[in-house]
Amino acid sequence: MLAHLSVNNFAIVKSLQLELAKGMTTITGETGAGKSIAIDALGLCLGGRAEASMVRQGEEKTEVSAAFSLENNIHATRWLEDNELLDNNECILRRTIGKDGRSRAFINGSPVPLSQLKNLGQLLINIHGQHAHHQLMKSDYQMAMLDQYAGHLNLLKNTRHAYQEWRQSDNALKQLRENSSQNQAQKQLLEYQIKELNDLALGEDEFEELDQEHKRLSNSGELAQTCQHAIELIYEGEDVNALGILQSASQSLIQLAELDDKLAELPNMLTEAIIQIEEANSELRNYLDNIDVDPARMNYVEERFSKVMSTARKHHVIPNDLYQHHQDLLAQVEALDCSDERLDEIAQEVEVKYQQFITRSEKLSKSRNRYAKELNKLITDSMHELSMEKAQFCIEINNQNSHPSPLGMDTVCFVVSTNPGQPMQPIAKVASGGELSRISLAIQVITAQKIDTPSLIFDEVDVGISGPTAAVVGKMLRKLGESTQVMCVTHLPQVAGCGHQQLFVAKQTKNGKTETQMHTLDKEQRVSELARLLGGSEITESTRANARELLIAA
Repeated sequence: MLAHLSVNNFAIVKSLQLELAKGMTTITGETGAGKSIAIDALGLCLGGRAEASMVRQGEEKTEVSAAFSLENNIHATRWLEDNELLDNNECILRRTIGKDGRSRAFINGSPVPLSQLKNLGQLLINIHGQHAHHQLMKSDYQMAMLDQYAGHLNLLKNTRHAYQEWRQSDNALKQLRENSSQNQAQKQLLEYQIKELNDLALGEDEFEELDQEHKRLSNSGELAQTCQHAIELIYEGEDVNALGILQSASQSLIQLAELDDKLAELPNMLTEAIIQIEEANSELRNYLDNIDVDPARMNYVEERFSKVMSTARKHHVIPNDLYQHHQDLLAQVEALDCSDERLDEIAQEVEVKYQQFITRSEKLSKSRNRYAKELNKLITDSMHELSMEKAQFCIEINNQNSHPSPLGMDTVCFVVSTNPGQPMQPIAKVASGGELSRISLAIQVITAQKIDTPSLIFDEVDVGISGPTAAVVGKMLRKLGESTQVMCVTHLPQVAGCGHQQLFVAKQTKNGKTETQMHTLDKEQRVSELARLLGGSEITESTRANARELLIAA
């Protein structure tokens, strides 16, 4: 419940400190005094929109803080634990607004984004505004009220999840179908390119081998001449060759080794060199004997080499990459073939997920119909208590298979008959302003009983109600206050008198500046305030007596 509200430099409030109690608290005051200003300030703590105009004239910033007791509020406590913001059994929300319009939000002293303030605020307090009866005419608001009363959060969550999955798959299917014609054109182009590469049939390492052979065949004359010259230098030269020189040197060193042992290894070293020269000569001779060029092979290699080069240029790749380019094109075609298969898979997946959505929507619809019947009776009975004795209320639920949404397949419409013989019609068509206020109040009070939020605020929801009906409204709210904290801004003495406690709002001007103040009334002050509401500016003993009777009746 809301335990304390502190407001500083907000609009025409300089400083306001309010201690709130359990039960029903009524807030009254003269017209224009700012009865709703505390609620507006509280709205900031719950994540409401901040504006620079909210900062009191001449001040640097506005600061509003609200302290809540978390006793028996399991959802808010769990939320604070999950977000590592829990501090004992208390929750303090704080919001500041600079004169430049910038705002900051805090939970238990820790700075937080505005979204967190809004999420937590929904678990702490619920505000029913004075214009709620206008929203009541909107179908989406009517559905929200029914779902709120039914409390089938899991059904809503499951339906929304199924809808999102179905829509994602359906969008993917549409995208694939849109790309299908483009894919077909791309596939035809790829197949044309692949046919040319298939005809070429280039092996993985073929171009490197072809390149080497082409170089060898093209330079066979130079290779033969150079090989023959090398053979003569190292082995076959008539006048001089490397082999003869080494053999001669080896014989000389053998003779010298007999004179000095230190030279004994040198002939062996030359012998190894002689062996290497003989082997080199053998390799060169073998290579030279096999270097004869086959003209047919030469023509084939030249044609093949030229074909690979021209094909590579045509495909805008270097010849060494032509084989891999071929493989890449084959993979692309295979992927396009797979996309056709994927199209069929996605189509089947869409149907499965749509059926899952339909199943969950039907469960949600059954729950709505069940609680709609319950609400129909409760709201009709409540309307009878609010001086609409012959009125009938009904929630019509229609299943629209052609209009799926995250909320299922249903459309909700609140219909009413206010007089005997009149057909049931949508509220907006048949209800007058006063009737709409009473219907709205009846719905809000009844649905509030099913809400886990421990604090409820009703901001002048009794507009358009008077006389005996006002007394019934007061009793309804007081009864609601026995199980939860209720705060009600009202101008009706019958409602104000039903409060367990009462706050008075006054506006005064000092030194050219207007200031709103609010304080708790004691018993005699309540009598005076109720008498003012009953009799206007002139308070008589008669109106004071009537005021006392209101308090006694409450």
